[in-house]
Amino acid sequence: MAIPLPSTLLIIATLFLLSSKISSETNTIITQLHPLTYGTSLVSEGGTFELGFFSLGTTKNLYLGICFRNIPQKTIVWVANRNNPIKNTGNNSTELTITKQGNLVLLSSNNTVHWSTNATAKSKSVNVVARLLETGNFVLRDENDDNFENYLWQSFDYPSDTLLPGMKLGWEVATGLNRYITSWKNWEDPSSGYFSYGVSRGNVPDMQIWNGSSVFYRSGPWSGFRFSATPLLKRRPLVNINFVDNPRESYYQVFPRNSSMILRTVINQTANALLRFIWDEETQNWKLDLVIPRDGFCGYDYCGSFGYCAVTGNTSTCECLRGFKPKSAENWSAKIWNEGCVNSSDSWRCRVKNKDGFIKVSNMKIPDTKTSWMNRSMTIDECKAKCWANCSCTAYANSDITENGSGYSGCIIWFGDLLDLRLLPDAGQDLYVRLDISAIENKDYSKKVVIGVTSSVSSIVAVLVILTFLYCRRKGKGKKVKINGSEDDLELPLFDFDTIACATNDFSDDNILGQGGFGPVYKGTLSDGKNIAVKRLSDTSAQGLKEFKNEVIFCSKLQHRNLVKVLGYCIEEQEKLLIYEYMPNKSLNFFLFDNSQSKLLDWSTRLNIITGIARGLLYLHQDSRLRIIHRDLKSSNILLDDDMNPKISDFGLARGGRGDQIEGNTRRVVGTYGYMAPEYAIGGVFSVKSDVYSFGVLLLEVLSGKKNKGFSYSIHNYNLIEHAWRCWKESIPIEFIDTCLRDSYILSEALRCIHIGLLCIQHQPNDRPNMTSVVTMLTSESTLPQPEKPVFLMERVLVEEDVGQHMYCPTNEVTISDIEPR
Repeated sequence: MAIPLPSTLLIIATLFLLSSKISSETNTIITQLHPLTYGTSLVSEGGTFELGFFSLGTTKNLYLGICFRNIPQKTIVWVANRNNPIKNTGNNSTELTITKQGNLVLLSSNNTVHWSTNATAKSKSVNVVARLLETGNFVLRDENDDNFENYLWQSFDYPSDTLLPGMKLGWEVATGLNRYITSWKNWEDPSSGYFSYGVSRGNVPDMQIWNGSSVFYRSGPWSGFRFSATPLLKRRPLVNINFVDNPRESYYQVFPRNSSMILRTVINQTANALLRFIWDEETQNWKLDLVIPRDGFCGYDYCGSFGYCAVTGNTSTCECLRGFKPKSAENWSAKIWNEGCVNSSDSWRCRVKNKDGFIKVSNMKIPDTKTSWMNRSMTIDECKAKCWANCSCTAYANSDITENGSGYSGCIIWFGDLLDLRLLPDAGQDLYVRLDISAIENKDYSKKVVIGVTSSVSSIVAVLVILTFLYCRRKGKGKKVKINGSEDDLELPLFDFDTIACATNDFSDDNILGQGGFGPVYKGTLSDGKNIAVKRLSDTSAQGLKEFKNEVIFCSKLQHRNLVKVLGYCIEEQEKLLIYEYMPNKSLNFFLFDNSQSKLLDWSTRLNIITGIARGLLYLHQDSRLRIIHRDLKSSNILLDDDMNPKISDFGLARGGRGDQIEGNTRRVVGTYGYMAPEYAIGGVFSVKSDVYSFGVLLLEVLSGKKNKGFSYSIHNYNLIEHAWRCWKESIPIEFIDTCLRDSYILSEALRCIHIGLLCIQHQPNDRPNMTSVVTMLTSESTLPQPEKPVFLMERVLVEEDVGQHMYCPTNEVTISDIEPR
């Protein structure tokens, strides 16, 4: 099930919104004497929200609504007259005003009422005003009332398609008020669509999504710390959820843990119904944080009565509960599952205690609670007794569970068929299902036989496991592991998959650091508090096993202060993970090519970064146990630690050889456009000198703050290399050095660095220095040889296949996996 994120962004981009309609004139309140007119706006006290008139797309309909004020992508969160638009005739007769009776009304030409609050003042005061609060709540209140939260009317009670922090979704029993959000009909029509989201009304409420009047998705009841069928909400570090259920009201709220965070939850007009977004100030975009339902969604009551849904990957299948069989074996075999299951014993009927019993079904989304009863003060034994005493009771469970899923307190019992069951291995709870005692006894007998046969074997296995564990601990490091049929000695700790899953919050989207050709990279925190970065091989990765094996083998043999340290790896079934030290300052390109972040890289910091990269390359080329050619040196593969020290990362494309091997040849050219040496890009010949070329390009990028790829200077259409050559020949580094450094760089150092960069990018490999010479040049004032004018031939490389970069921050760079020489 694809997430319609592009469509979500499209609506934001195509809105003909407030900023194009509203003048700079704003009001702080609306009164009888000061209405809100077409062309003006009402702004919240802190300036976060704005109320005004807008149109959508190509339509001429006019609406009154609220949007975020200071976010470039004007995003609507509430529409007053969503089902009764005003025909926009271009005149200025539309206004929002307060009547003498204290009501807010939206009037168009001829005083036609398009929307009204229908509120009634609690006194005869005429001092009724409307305000837009900083929460996004538009309120109508009597200014003579000393209780500032005593509203005559508020928009939070009548939401549109968006849930904002602090807004309640749910019921008030006394007034019958039901707050729920409803999708737009389409991207240009905010009128009520088919999907809605709110709190179900019943003995055991939960959160539900409806498609029209039919249940589309059910969250399961509140279990004390999350909704029972939403495993993704087990640990949501960014938000707090508040769910209140008492005889007076039942409602749901969400709050950001960081008060500065801007978030919104939207009910969509597609099957990916509920989307939560967080505003990312860095990228100036809405970041998708949560989708409900997720991929592999089974659908409400997918498997019928007494059937449960199990998801493997994106495939959903149905099974019958133990003791039950398909109602129609023929339809079940044909994957027509909606008829459900029936009791396996044809003669079974509900009988008294000791004639029937209960089986425990673990890791289950508990059934639909429409035909259930709950008591939060009962113990589980009392719950069992109550169910046993009623022949209509078919199952029971705890109503409140602890975070580890064990029974805690409370009681829910079900009457009649059990509907909408799903297996949730990482989040479900225990459900006790009523069954014929004979079926339970037969099952228990089978268990006893198995236990009797295997008990001695289990003891032997346990001893062997302990001995193996002690042996591995004594050995200390290294583990023989087969990857793709070959066996290599990997001198790295082997991590348990569950440990890494826990550290990364089950590989939560919140923890993603970046996405590359290998797959996503996650931030994690181990149980001892140590931060890590986890690179996870994606099933769709264009690189895959070869590159994974390559990086594990090389990284197990490399240790240098300017190389990213690999802490270990994990191979478990289809999962392949690499665990790195965490780099809090991300990658070099995160700072270098951003106008605001680049100011943090002063002249001394940049020289330190250049020298550190050079020392790291020198180690790879000369001082490591293998002569290693990186083949993909670029700014996004240079990571920065707390002190902005550089560390070379990503050895998935590296090649190693004997100490005297300095050159190789391949028909599979790998690297990144703009950094590859000409002889490698065209002829497939790689060597330590091809890494030197990449270093030269990277050095010039660090000095200029510009990318080699796509850079064009002035009217001469120079690329970065040609621009560097001209500035060096004319001794005008001021035109080459990053503008934010012009008050700090030293002229002689700048010229020398440009000079070294040009030597590194000479066309012929033999004309380039080795990294020993480069480090000497950078750290001394020795005389430098004169470079020839460099030649840049990358424009004519034929790209057969492009693969995104490997690690950390996404950029526009492309790692090329296959290039055919011309």
